Amino acid sequence: MYAVVAERSVPGDPLAGLRTGAWPEPEPRPGWVRVEVRAAALNHHDLWTLRGVAVLPGQLPVVLGSDAAGVDEDGREVIVYPVIGDPLAGGGDETLDPAVRFLSVHHPGTLAEQVSVPRRCLVPKPAELSFEHAACLPGAWLTAYRMLFEKSGAEPGAVVLVQGAGGGVGTAAVSLGQAAGYRVWAVSRSADKRRRLAELGAELVLAPGERLPHRVDAVLDTVGEATYDRSLKALRPGGRLVLSGATTGGMPPADLGRVFANQLSVVGSTMGTAGQLARLAAFCVRTGVRPVVDRTLPLAQARAGLAAMDAGELFGKVVLLP
Repeated sequence: MYAVVAERSVPGDPLAGLRTGAWPEPEPRPGWVRVEVRAAALNHHDLWTLRGVAVLPGQLPVVLGSDAAGVDEDGREVIVYPVIGDPLAGGGDETLDPAVRFLSVHHPGTLAEQVSVPRRCLVPKPAELSFEHAACLPGAWLTAYRMLFEKSGAEPGAVVLVQGAGGGVGTAAVSLGQAAGYRVWAVSRSADKRRRLAELGAELVLAPGERLPHRVDAVLDTVGEATYDRSLKALRPGGRLVLSGATTGGMPPADLGRVFANQLSVVGSTMGTAGQLARLAAFCVRTGVRPVVDRTLPLAQARAGLAAMDAGELFGKVVLLP
């Protein structure tokens, strides 16, 4: 089969370690199911793997990709949940299983013509969602869903600030928030992205460092070191900062005085559960909201999509079609 593989990690030139072409098909194993991939989406995690951040040297080579939708062995249209964990071991949350494993890290990922996963990792794809839109949900959109609806502690009507709002998680948070009745404020370095975020429904769009009208109830941040200080300062007393990434680095000043003096909460968030993925798909059907797709490419042009992501050229997701 055709696949997109991280053959080695090159921190300064991630695409140098990329290989595309023939790759062995998934081997059948008890309790696992093969899925014919109809659409797959890129994530920053793919670039981190190529840089050697997200994997150990002994885990390469590995097929990249954690997001996909396709057709299983029984002919059912499905969304692939990329977390391989026991929900019972994690108290109902697969991501908290001490033995959790992930596609494209411990097992071959989704940027291929086929992928194999445990049967419990298949979520029915609603007929109303295209394969392209469904493929965007398991990574960035599920991450944003959990950040907003579970971790933020904010109810509809609250003001939620989204840092790095032009990326996959950011556009998802803006789309989901406006559909659910939140007042979403969005921050982006790009004037063009700020214009498009307003079109998505952001109540207020700002450039980095631009003064806020007032403090907010919650901040959703995937940027990390470059925005952490501003995120804390943006919160009202008792507000909450939800972190699910650190694309600019993970060692910001803690500013503990501000945290305890203002009784702020700093909460980590990683992806979501299989149940939340199913509810996210249903939410998209009920509200009509759909993932923002920046571009759709053949799987053979994965390198071009990864290069665009590395250059920060994207607004939304890159979808690859085998």
